[in-house]
Amino acid sequence: MSNYIEILTAKHAGFCFGVKRAVDMAFHAAAMGSGVYTLGPVIHNPQAVEQLRSKGVSAIDDICNDKIKTLVIRTHGVPREISEELANKKYKVVDATCPFVKNAQQYAKLLREDGYQVIIIGNKEHPEVKGLMSYAGEDVIVVDSGDVLPGLKSKVGIVVQTTQPVSALKRFVSDVAEQAKEIKVFNTICNSTLLRLKETEEMTQKTDAMVVVGGRNSANTSRLAQLCRSMSIPTYHIETASEIKDDWFLTMHKVGVTAGASTPDWIIKEVEERIRDIGGAE
Repeated sequence: MSNYIEILTAKHAGFCFGVKRAVDMAFHAAAMGSGVYTLGPVIHNPQAVEQLRSKGVSAIDDICNDKIKTLVIRTHGVPREISEELANKKYKVVDATCPFVKNAQQYAKLLREDGYQVIIIGNKEHPEVKGLMSYAGEDVIVVDSGDVLPGLKSKVGIVVQTTQPVSALKRFVSDVAEQAKEIKVFNTICNSTLLRLKETEEMTQKTDAMVVVGGRNSANTSRLAQLCRSMSIPTYHIETASEIKDDWFLTMHKVGVTAGASTPDWIIKEVEERIRDIGGAE
């Protein structure tokens, strides 16, 4: 292939603060001895989870497993009931919950205690949202993009899954205002999410194609891919460089690379190298 490909990589691609912290804590726990487990995958990236497994750290769902000596709580956090159960366990618990997720949990709890009906903007099946729901009270409502709000009480509080786009928050605040008399909003969207989405959107204006790197089970990575596609640019969501095909870039001169918050740097670098090989760059 003769045409040279220029690669633009997003400055905020890859591990955010919360994910890096969680992964570092899991590897540190692994270095301290055996019997280390994570409650569910520590982050939504199969390659990072496999790296941990190679160090003897496996993901489990049962907190009563007799083999546990150290249990790492993943970056998404856990429901309140599980947190309370873990306080009574004899093994060591390493809480790697992202501090931004912790804040969202505390805001949901505060709203409930102050008599607000809590609305969570996010994916009901996501582990972070399941945790938030446990702090928000029995009348909690979870809404995702495209959902229509049900009937609300007069006093409503709003928190947001940390990886949601700000457009979702704007939309639902407007919808809630049509029903509720009193509204309290906590914008719990992580700054890293906002920066990554903004930067990715800007990159689509400068490139011929976008490569979005990250786990297919990662909500924020999938959202980056959706954003790129909505900008009518050829978009490829991959987990590793091995998925890249030469003919993707036959007529491309400038390719953008962005990545979700749970994508390790080494995977991003391998993707860059693979695109360079295709473009014939030195």
